[in-house]
Amino acid sequence: MQPDDYIQQYKDTLLDNVIPFWLQHSGDETFGGYFTCLDKEGKVFDTDKFIWLQCRQVWCFSMLYNKVEKKQEWLDFALLGASFLEKNGRDENGNWYFSVNREGIPLTQPHNIFSDCFASMAFGQLYKATHEPAHAKIAVDTFHSILKKKDNSKGIYNKNFPGTRPLQGFALPMILCNLVLEIEHLLDADLVENTIQNGIDTIMNQFYRPELGIILENVTPDGNFSDSFEGRLVNPGHGIEAMWFLMDLAERSDNKALAQKAMEITLNILEYGWDKKHGGIFYFLDVKGAPPQQLEWDQKLWWVHVETLISLLKGYLHTGDERCWTWFEKVHEYTWSHFADQENPEWYGYLNRQGEVLLPLKGGKWKGCFHVPRGLYQCWKTLEAIVAKKSSEVQYS
Repeated sequence: MQPDDYIQQYKDTLLDNVIPFWLQHSGDETFGGYFTCLDKEGKVFDTDKFIWLQCRQVWCFSMLYNKVEKKQEWLDFALLGASFLEKNGRDENGNWYFSVNREGIPLTQPHNIFSDCFASMAFGQLYKATHEPAHAKIAVDTFHSILKKKDNSKGIYNKNFPGTRPLQGFALPMILCNLVLEIEHLLDADLVENTIQNGIDTIMNQFYRPELGIILENVTPDGNFSDSFEGRLVNPGHGIEAMWFLMDLAERSDNKALAQKAMEITLNILEYGWDKKHGGIFYFLDVKGAPPQQLEWDQKLWWVHVETLISLLKGYLHTGDERCWTWFEKVHEYTWSHFADQENPEWYGYLNRQGEVLLPLKGGKWKGCFHVPRGLYQCWKTLEAIVAKKSSEVQYS
């Protein structure tokens, strides 16, 4: 198949299947915000609200309003979540909780900096739609708060004993590479450039191990290997997702060498993380081949495969490397035949190693309205860019 053969599939599934599912089932018209714990048919099975998922859904519907079509229904739905977050999402110091109950009363302390990251992302995107200064202020204030506490993100909620085995995690510098582009329109240009360069340097010179061709999930503060459960941990999905963030940064600065390198790393991680017996991408691996600490290491997760599709398409767009297209078709076939529900809208999130549905849910504590719609949108638009580029090449050849 050719790139244009896939465009309609990604576009229609986003607009006619996935987005209507969340519009129909997730809005809490009584207390505001969204239900994310939805079964395979969209029925609510738990009413707790997880702040980072609330934020991701605000971002999603704001993004669709800004980039696809100015549907008032989409903006109103984004505002339903944003109003709930403004009222209930933060403590008195502006730190974002991890979870609240249906009414908005805190359940879990603000120990997770990714609540803050997605709050900044959500309100930055929402500001583009509303031009409401309060939305911009939340996005910027939260971003500066993230930078202040990034070296000790859990603060008083950190359960590690200080000084014994200090490690830095990959997730935050990875997220910052994407977040800074999301709110670039609200930040000082020097801060944007410094954040970008620091993010690229940290990823490529500390977490990326060139001798292995893969990215580690945790390293020592000076970027060295830690021979421990945490230090040996590889999360293939995280590494691959980060590579399309870097490709976006490379496109922004016309850095073809960075795009090429990110594409190569994508392929290396995918080769490493692919389950050669049952297909699909492992959730966790141990870089030395030891048994991983995570009991769910061999599960196949929706977001890992969706983010891989994006990285492969962006790699193909920027480099033309046919290996990306070959892998895209392979991962596409696995993803659509295993995660996409053939009877009801939206996708399953969790499969066992053999590819069978492990949890028949469409949303929960960790899965919300984010990776599937963002992935479908990114793939749709990247496929269109590939087709346009090929057409241009033919025209001028």
